[in-house]
Amino acid sequence: MPFEPTGWTREHWENAADDLLLAVRPWASPRGGLICLPGARPSWSGPRSDGLEGYARTFLLAALRVAGAHGEDPHGFLPRYAEGLAAGTEDPVPTGDLSPQAPDAWPLMADVRQAVVESASVAVALRLTRPWLWDTLDDRTRARVVDWLLPALGPSPVDNNWWLFGLTVAGFLQDAGIETERARRTIDRALDRIEQWWLGDGWYSDGPNRAFDHYNAWALHFYPVLHAHLAGDGAMLGRYGPRLHRHLADVTRLFDANGAPLPYGRSLTYRFAAAAAPWLGALTGHTPLTPGATRRLASGTLRHFLDRGATDERGLLTLGWYGACEPAVQGYSGPASPYWASKGFLGLLLPATHPVWTDPEEPLPAETEDAVTTLGPPAMLIQSTAADGLVRLHNHGSNHVDPREDDPGYARFAYSTRTGPAIETADNHFALLIDGAPTRRGPAKPLGHGPGWAASAHTPHPGVRVVSATLVHGRAEVRAHLVVGAPPGTPVRQTGWATDGTVTAQLHPVRGYDVATEAATGPTLAADRSRTHVLEGRTESAESLFVALASVTAEPDPAPVATLADVQITGRTIRVTWENGSTALIGLDPEDL
Repeated sequence: MPFEPTGWTREHWENAADDLLLAVRPWASPRGGLICLPGARPSWSGPRSDGLEGYARTFLLAALRVAGAHGEDPHGFLPRYAEGLAAGTEDPVPTGDLSPQAPDAWPLMADVRQAVVESASVAVALRLTRPWLWDTLDDRTRARVVDWLLPALGPSPVDNNWWLFGLTVAGFLQDAGIETERARRTIDRALDRIEQWWLGDGWYSDGPNRAFDHYNAWALHFYPVLHAHLAGDGAMLGRYGPRLHRHLADVTRLFDANGAPLPYGRSLTYRFAAAAAPWLGALTGHTPLTPGATRRLASGTLRHFLDRGATDERGLLTLGWYGACEPAVQGYSGPASPYWASKGFLGLLLPATHPVWTDPEEPLPAETEDAVTTLGPPAMLIQSTAADGLVRLHNHGSNHVDPREDDPGYARFAYSTRTGPAIETADNHFALLIDGAPTRRGPAKPLGHGPGWAASAHTPHPGVRVVSATLVHGRAEVRAHLVVGAPPGTPVRQTGWATDGTVTAQLHPVRGYDVATEAATGPTLAADRSRTHVLEGRTESAESLFVALASVTAEPDPAPVATLADVQITGRTIRVTWENGSTALIGLDPEDL
């Protein structure tokens, strides 16, 4: 597809930040300690915690806006947040519930652990605006703020990227000369913990459960690199900056030519927070992208969401992807949770004279050529096509942070920038039908990967194992599943891409399937309703192999997917000859389980 620059400048970004910040003003508590946005339900932490979230996450946006303008504050944002800071910490309360007696008070971290999360945004905002806010506060207010922040220096209550919230608070306290030795120990402990999850090639697991998603970019890489940059710690930046650079080489391929980041994982309502890591790479010099490509990616992402209804008629970000989408929202998310998208405005810290703002925009990787990128540690494939700019992710190794859950954001075999995931009925799923009900995928065990392919295994039912592989080229996909241990005659079902009609999806049987139908798959992040192709078959023996060809494309009148590949099967071995004459070979071996 032809390259179309967004045309967005720094002024567009400043105006977007101002609009978002001005829209939340009417929802502030009497002294601004809480920003309690309207919503259908509170988070599981309660409405007071949600009000703190509204304050902290929009304070981060205000800080980026003012710090990027070297203290210029034409809308008077910082005085409001300074007053809110004083009011919120004046007499904190041990509850997440609101009461008329304490309309501005923040919850204590010891009682509401979500406050630990919000302390990081408060700390970054204070660090960025220190000359214009912190240094102007009276000693009593500063002491109360410190008292509220200090519990964040303790061990993380959640064993994943949450360790980095304490690091972030510690970084501010170090800069301010407060509890510096304790802050140093907190930073060292947090970095030691996440090091246990470092798998190389740019990837961490978000905790011990092989959870890979966008938290890698704007949490696990973001906080250490930003801290090192703000602290002027060259040794730390020399260690973590190259990791960010390597990660960006992969993650920037997950952005569609239309600006959409790929929706997989949890907390998708943070939307254009996805631009934070590319901006951070430009800010620190650790990025594979040119300045023009960085602005193209970030501006494309921000504009993508603002043009598609991410804000409601009041200018407030909604809980969803484009518009509101309650079924896709986690229980920990409240009405103000989407404002962690503020991270995506990190580029405002780059001066107006920086090449990211002055160089011409340049195409994204998805716009330049067809590509397949193999992600080793997560055991995933990124597949993009230049003709339509569409990006797909094939998952053979990423699990939910809680592996017992079959979350739509983690358990699907494939995701794309323009489809699903379907929330009610599983798209891109392979299941056995036990007593008429489809099995879950459960945790995926990676079995291997190579150029254009990845394989995994899972146990969908006691005594039954499935070895799965995906091979891709251009827009074509080969999906193979070897079922071991299921009784002969067990029904199986393969679903395809969940589409709302804006793209063309295909699913073609090659081996093992004898029924091809369509089914409704309900709402997705982007649409109220969707449909998918469905293939059905039955196991024939102790081992049964099922193979299909699949495709999703925005090209007009695409050729049938069956014309894009010739698939030959011998026993457990699959040989594919692609349309251009290149070949791929893979064997599915149950002994790998």
